[in-house]
Amino acid sequence: MGEAGRICGIVLAAGAGTRFGGPKALARTPEGEPWIARAARALRGGGCDEVVVVLGAEADAAADLVPDGTRVAIAADWAGGLSRSLRVGLGAAAGADAAVIVPVDTPDLPAAAVARVIAGAARAPLARAEYDGRPGHPVLVRADHFVALADAVTGDGGAGAYLARHGALRIDCSDLWSGEDRDRR
Repeated sequence: MGEAGRICGIVLAAGAGTRFGGPKALARTPEGEPWIARAARALRGGGCDEVVVVLGAEADAAADLVPDGTRVAIAADWAGGLSRSLRVGLGAAAGADAAVIVPVDTPDLPAAAVARVIAGAARAPLARAEYDGRPGHPVLVRADHFVALADAVTGDGGAGAYLARHGALRIDCSDLWSGEDRDRR
């Protein structure tokens, strides 16, 4: 267990990836490694006790890319936006003391950023990485915020507004990587 108790990593990978040219759940590095596998490895390596990948668009094909020992949760209504995937992920994390959330489109996320954000959970129930002053991922949410966060998100909105409203601890990870997500191939 991490400092936050039992931690569930959540990879949000349900969207159609319209700007990307297809579902990011199917994306691979130039070397052929699935982004899903990279995200799961970063979460595990950073201190998550278990990992759940939320799939939607092309779920059957993407499920083949999910590494062994990683659970899959399906967001059947994924087309309704990011909020639908986030709700499914938080539901799949029920029973955990906290969740660390990352989108699949951050394939360069290092485990060290996950570990740093988890360490911040000792000081705050909500925490998020920041890069040169910009909020980013990973995001940590303690279980006592799961329901309220799920209720607060709508459409394609993520957790950002909720985290800001509730004073999430911002943890600088600029020295670890850029924090950039990939919207285009």
